[in-house]
Amino acid sequence: MHGPIEAQKGKKPTLQPKAAMGPILRAIASHILAGARAALADPQRSSQEAVHDFRRAMKEWRALMRLLAPFIADAERLRMEARDHARSLAHARDSQAALNAFDDLIKKGLVLSERSTATVRGRIEALRGSEERAVLTPELGDAIVAWLDATAAAVEAWPLEPFDFAAIAAQLAVGYRNARRHVPADWSVATPEELHALRRRVVDHRYQMELIEPLWPRFGRMWTEEAERLRGRLGKCQDLAVIERLAGSHQPLAHWRLRLAPACAERRAQLIRRSARIARRLFAERPKAFRRRLETLWERGK
Repeated sequence: MHGPIEAQKGKKPTLQPKAAMGPILRAIASHILAGARAALADPQRSSQEAVHDFRRAMKEWRALMRLLAPFIADAERLRMEARDHARSLAHARDSQAALNAFDDLIKKGLVLSERSTATVRGRIEALRGSEERAVLTPELGDAIVAWLDATAAAVEAWPLEPFDFAAIAAQLAVGYRNARRHVPADWSVATPEELHALRRRVVDHRYQMELIEPLWPRFGRMWTEEAERLRGRLGKCQDLAVIERLAGSHQPLAHWRLRLAPACAERRAQLIRRSARIARRLFAERPKAFRRRLETLWERGK
């Protein structure tokens, strides 16, 4: 492994009305990269934990790159590179997603014999172990860490001083609008691909809004928690798709397909109804009004 990115100590950096914009945005970027590096370099973490924490950090990084795209020349490239590195570890996530979905189905009433439950879980866990060994190799880990170190060095040269919060508010409104546009007009016929696209935009919005929680000390936290709930329910829908795939013909869970398929369909319908309720609350405001609210909160805090 290469030399470590300097660790960001203390609380997670966020935008503050009385602080200079440039240094805080650099601190935010460095904090994300340091967290991603720690996920891969920490010998105390299992492969599963390392992959999960790294992929989560890359989602946060990609949200930041979307926010800063008009101001950083390499933002799009850095976002795409982060996406590619996260995808290189995606297979190690799939079996964990299936395990999460299976445990959720059991909790929500799926009835299998004790023996079948143990067998299904054992088959998924066997897949997870083989995937982790195959995916998170030392060579791949070193390559990702080298990218993190190079990116952290580039952050120091970002030209972030010339703009003010109005530019950031405009980008936050863009993220809000993009998520809002992906909300299905009719949730009952939304495809898995449409729900996945919505989830990706909600993830961006959730991480972007976390940057300005201090402007909304109580309400801001409620907002990001609501976005996280929506993200979580949409993520569970995605997990169900993984277990359905494993229950397909000639797949490891094919023997239990007639039990798993109806349970997955019922659980997905529940999750979609709950997602629709959250989305209606979260995206009720028009993007222009949302932007004006952000700018007002910033001015009051100065």
